[in-house]
This record gives sequence, structure tokens and C-alpha cells, in this order.
Amino acid sequence: MNAVEREALLRTYPVLQSLPLARFERIQDAAVRLQAPPGTRLFDAGDACTHQPLVIEGRVRVAKCGSDGDEILLYQLLPGETCVITAVTLLGASRYPATGTVEEEILAFALPRNLFVELVLESQEFRVFVFKTISERMANLMALVDNLAFRGVAERLAMRLLSQEQPIALTHQMLSDELGTSREVVSRILKSFEQSGLVQLGRKRIEILDRRALHNLHRSTEA
Repeated sequence: MNAVEREALLRTYPVLQSLPLARFERIQDAAVRLQAPPGTRLFDAGDACTHQPLVIEGRVRVAKCGSDGDEILLYQLLPGETCVITAVTLLGASRYPATGTVEEEILAFALPRNLFVELVLESQEFRVFVFKTISERMANLMALVDNLAFRGVAERLAMRLLSQEQPIALTHQMLSDELGTSREVVSRILKSFEQSGLVQLGRKRIEILDRRALHNLHRSTEA
């Protein structure tokens, strides 16, 4: 870890600034530099978990894969965040229950399990940082479970479109990955939205034409 990377790590993870100098020096000595291009599979379901990544640049997609190849997006890991799946797996000395794939080229420093556990146990600031992230992710995952279990695909798609700034630069595959369904289902529903005058479809582009009607569609399914 050179001086520029050291400063970037401290800037991206300010909680590390609270550590005693000797402990941060241990992080510098033990952390494994990780740089990977888009498409790299960082971990897969069933893999042994050995390190916690501290992401400085890039984005990682964490998803649950079904036997049919479909994926449900659990969350995206961004710079300055803790990978909750990895943290829980490290603390429980278990194996990964999901997959992690690089979406945008990443630069990260991975802490070995023994050092990560030591930081959680001995640094109150670091422990609060990790468990706060776990709490926030759990709330988001509960909302995801609620959507998957109690809302139809058309309603979830309407909600997703309404939450996005215009124009919507999402492909049908990206939407299907997020919603946990097939691209064909998403394409069929979007086509029905277009035929009803709710949206206009283009190449990697969706424009909402009747926001109120789309909102009413999702509200009607709650009744």
C-alpha cells in the first residue's frame, strides 16, 4: 500500500482514523490489494470466506442466484461501505450464501479474517460502523422480501420505474435482475405498459408518459 492508497483508504473509510497507529499499521501490512475488472466473480455461494474487502473505487453486485440461472439483487457494494454478506460470514466462520460480481472496476484492500474479527472485538468505533451497516442492510433486505413475497411483478416494476429519474437508462435485463424475474417477463409487462400509453420504450431507454396512471397501477394492487 503506497502513500496515495493509504490516504485514499483513510478518506474513504474515516472510521480507520480512530484506530491507534500501531493497529492501522497492521492493516497496512496485512491487507491484500485487490484490483479487478467488470465481470470478475469475487465470491460464489458455497465459497470459503477469508477476507473483508474495503472498497476504494468501483462497485460490486451482491446477488442470490437460483437454480434456473435467475438472480435477485441483494445490494450493491460501493466505496466506503461494508460488505454485509462477507462480514456476517466472517463472524460466523461460515461459507458465502450469495455471489459477488464486479460491476465497475474495483480497487480494494481486503482484511484477513483474524484482523477483521480483532477490529470488531477491540475497536468500538469499528464495531459500530460494521453493525450499523448490517442493521441498514437488514432493513433493506426485509423490504426486498416483502416486495418479492407480497407484490406482483407488474407492481414492483411500476414502483421501480417511478423511483427512477427520467429518462430511465436501464435495460430489460437489468430490471429483471433487480426484480428477481426473467427478462422475458419484464419485456412483456413493459410492452403492455407501452400499449396502455404509460411508457415509451427505446434502446436502453424507458420514458414515463403517464406518471399518474403508473402510480395508480401500483396503488390499485395494494387495495
